Amino acid sequence: MLSSRFLRPAAARVSATRFMSSHTFDISGCFETHNFETAPAESVEATKDELVSMFELMYTMRRMEITCDNEYKARTIRGFCHLYDGQEAVATGIENALTHDDSWITSYRCHCVALCRGGSVSKVVGELFGVADGYSGAKGGSMHMYNKEHNFYGGAGIVGAQVPVGSGLAFANKYNQKPGEPMNVAIACYGDGAANQGQIWEAANMSALWKLPMIFCIENNHYGMGTSMERHSSINDYYKMGNAIPGLRIDGMNVLAVKEGMRFAKEYCGAGNGPMYIEMMTYRYHGHSMSDPGTTYRNREEIDFTRSTRDPLEFIKKCLMDAEFMTKEEITATEKRIRKEVQAEVLEAKKSSPPGLDQLTTDIYAKDLTPGNQAYPDFIRMPDFANSKTFNN
Repeated sequence: MLSSRFLRPAAARVSATRFMSSHTFDISGCFETHNFETAPAESVEATKDELVSMFELMYTMRRMEITCDNEYKARTIRGFCHLYDGQEAVATGIENALTHDDSWITSYRCHCVALCRGGSVSKVVGELFGVADGYSGAKGGSMHMYNKEHNFYGGAGIVGAQVPVGSGLAFANKYNQKPGEPMNVAIACYGDGAANQGQIWEAANMSALWKLPMIFCIENNHYGMGTSMERHSSINDYYKMGNAIPGLRIDGMNVLAVKEGMRFAKEYCGAGNGPMYIEMMTYRYHGHSMSDPGTTYRNREEIDFTRSTRDPLEFIKKCLMDAEFMTKEEITATEKRIRKEVQAEVLEAKKSSPPGLDQLTTDIYAKDLTPGNQAYPDFIRMPDFANSKTFNN
């Protein structure tokens, strides 16, 4: 079962105060700290444009992932597919707190982060379809999307492998710091199922020793694959796992709390104070992947309860209405528009074709660091069947 903490309905924590073209929202009770003398603010101000933009991004994520679910069942998407619906507030809040000068790397549940960092629905879904116009040119698939231009260093297919890479990105950001300016930060997102990996401890140790601007972000959706956190981890307060490293637990279903918490983290780490552990208390509606029904280790009532009391989209819609930024009818019209836009982009992705055979030798060898300046091998080495003991026995 879920921890009793953060189960209070998100909508119950919403209150708004009129202030010209913006509103101040109460986010008290959304944070817990470890080894900190300060904490994020208990209120956050947001303009109509900011709140509408976050809502539209989150709803686009939701519709894109539901579409991926349907396309997978129709067998137009094959292979691994890890969906993000339920966790939209985490990626959206991070995106709104950081800039594209900050580095971001995440796990294989990366569709929505790719969308945040310069992607489009057609490119993300096209990558899942395996077409040339996909996010990674059909060479990455669901787990490997990448956008260096916007400092998105991809989804990592190996559990926890992105975290030491994130520390390397933080090292580069410190190395490239401009005199007198805050450092750009690096964030590595990973799940509670990866939180006890040895490579994470090593990365955290180096980050602390060298005071790197590194954010270790645990997206705690309560289940490492099909095992509850109570069964797979001896510690469930993941934000305390850095020991001497300060930690912050955030209500990951509240996009305003995520944004304020990440603003606090960026300011702290960018000022040269070293790394921070962040635990986002969130929840995934789908199973671990499309091969997991998600109901053998948890019951349908638990999923329905979370949807009805803590859904991140319902929370932001209530914020919009409480602030009188949008009416219920305007929200419904926006949702209909986005559904049509997502469907149109999916149809656009389906018009593309798989990459040609000439692409087999591209993006493998580079002559130098100039983008696109590639070296091409004379041939692709194949197995030496004549001298193979396996094939000659």
